[in-house]
Amino acid sequence: MAGVLRAEQVWIETFTGLRMTQFARLLRAVRERGGNGTLRGRPWSLPLAERVLIVAVYYRTNLTMRQLGPLFGISSSTVCRVIQRLGPLLALEPVSRPADATDRLWIVDGTLIPVRDRHVGSSSRNYRFSANVQVIVDADTCLVIAAARPVPGTTADAHAWRASGLAEHCQGVTVLGDGAYLNCGMVVPHRKRPRRELLPGEESDNAAHRTVRARVEHVIGRMKNYKILRDCRQHGDGLHHAVQAVAHMHNLALAS
Repeated sequence: MAGVLRAEQVWIETFTGLRMTQFARLLRAVRERGGNGTLRGRPWSLPLAERVLIVAVYYRTNLTMRQLGPLFGISSSTVCRVIQRLGPLLALEPVSRPADATDRLWIVDGTLIPVRDRHVGSSSRNYRFSANVQVIVDADTCLVIAAARPVPGTTADAHAWRASGLAEHCQGVTVLGDGAYLNCGMVVPHRKRPRRELLPGEESDNAAHRTVRARVEHVIGRMKNYKILRDCRQHGDGLHHAVQAVAHMHNLALAS
C-alpha cells in the first residue's frame, strides 16, 4: 500500500508540479464547486481525484487528448469531456479585498499567449496568433491576485487593462506598471523628455521600479511552466479557463 501511495505521489508531483497536500487542496476546491455534479445519470468511469489529475496534467504538459487517453485508460472523447467539465472549476479563487489595502503594492503586466482560436487571438509582435492576458501579482507574496479575460494580441496593454475591468478591483491599492500603462492610474517609470536626459533622482526611481516590477515577470515565467500557456489549442473560453486554473495551481504551489 505504501508503494502505491509513493507511486501516486511521484505521478502527481512530476506531472502537475504540485505536492500531495497541494493537490488535495485543489481537489477539495473542485469538489466544493460541484465537481461531482448531481450524481445522476451515467457515472464517470474515473473518480473525481483522477479526473482533476487529468485536467492538471493536461495544463502542465499540454499533451493531446489522444495521448492522455491511454495514460488513464479512457478514450480521448472522455478526456475532452472531463476537461470541458472540470476546467472552469479549477479557476483562481476570488481574492477578498485586504484590510490593509492602502499599504499593499500590486504589479500588473500583460503577456502574449499563443492560441489556435482565430476569434481569440490575432497576429502579434511575436509573429504568432496570440492573445493578450493581463495579470495582477502581489509584490510581497508573488501570488496571482487576478487574471483578465484574453483579448487579441494586437491590443495595447493600456487598452487591454481598461477593458479588463480589473481597475475597479484595484481601487485603493497602489499598482505598479511599466511604461505601456501611461494615464491608467498606476505608478509608471519616468519618461525621457525630448533632447533632455532624466534627472539623477528619476534614474534611481526607475532602477527601483524595474527591480520591483521584475517580480511579475518572474511569476508569469513560472506560470508558463504549464505548457498550455505556450500553445493553447482550446477554443472559446478554453484559454481563459486555462489561465485561471494555472494561476490557482501557481498560488497553491507558492503558498504552501
